[in-house]
Amino acid sequence: MDLRAIFMGLSFALMWSSAFTSARIIVADAPPLYSLALRFLISGLLAVIIARALGQSWSLTRNQWRAVIVFGVCQNALYLGLNFVAMQWVEAGLASIIASTMPLMVAFAGWAFMGDRMRPLAMFGLLAGIVGVALIMGSRLSGGVDVTGVVLCFLGAAALTAATLAVRSASSGGNLMMIVGLQMFIGAAVLTIVAAFLEHPTFEPSLRLGFAFSYTVLVPGVMATWVWFALVGRIGAVKAATFHFLNPFFGVATAWLLLGEALTVMDFVGVAIITFGILAVQLSKQNPTQV
Repeated sequence: MDLRAIFMGLSFALMWSSAFTSARIIVADAPPLYSLALRFLISGLLAVIIARALGQSWSLTRNQWRAVIVFGVCQNALYLGLNFVAMQWVEAGLASIIASTMPLMVAFAGWAFMGDRMRPLAMFGLLAGIVGVALIMGSRLSGGVDVTGVVLCFLGAAALTAATLAVRSASSGGNLMMIVGLQMFIGAAVLTIVAAFLEHPTFEPSLRLGFAFSYTVLVPGVMATWVWFALVGRIGAVKAATFHFLNPFFGVATAWLLLGEALTVMDFVGVAIITFGILAVQLSKQNPTQV
């Protein structure tokens, strides 16, 4: 792994994790599903315009079209949609911790349902992750955290897990920015339909809301997604997924710094254990034949 890949991985983890904090700000003054649908529409338009300027075409491979549809529905509509709704009641730091367990879910689901072999280090990492989540959840539940919001966050992570297992070759064949834009259009369409039945398109305009929405559109929306696909194409999905172990730390740190969310000793202990578990699972998958 070269220095450029390391920088890309660190940038992705920071941008991706910060989305929970900006989402928490958005849902305080605007309906979550309509806000997310508008975010995807704008981000998708920007991504497609950039893709065309770079000479990328609409002609995607069969696997890429499959990735566009699966990730558009599972990642954008389900994973992020459920998290946006949950963030009306759940703090950004807790939501980011739950979302960061996705690599652990992928490892478990691959072993339980797809026959993937799990090495001892991976098994140890998975158990460590479960312990870390249990410590944090136990502490938060005793403090009165909203259970519905927590359940929605876990369901969102499960949806992204399913998408990750279903599509493992989204970055091959080029046209990365076009893939980013098209999958966002899918997410926007699905969310708009759902929002029409569940929400009223009203919001409280403010400079804070405008900045948070613009940041979410440009940074986690376009830049982070493009960096992720580019990183997977550069070093492979397994090595790229190693950077997810930074998400718990970046997520709680951003929420603490920008939103002033309280952190307990148990949160620090749980995040450290989850971080170690994710790293162990990812490192266990690496061998000289993997790229």
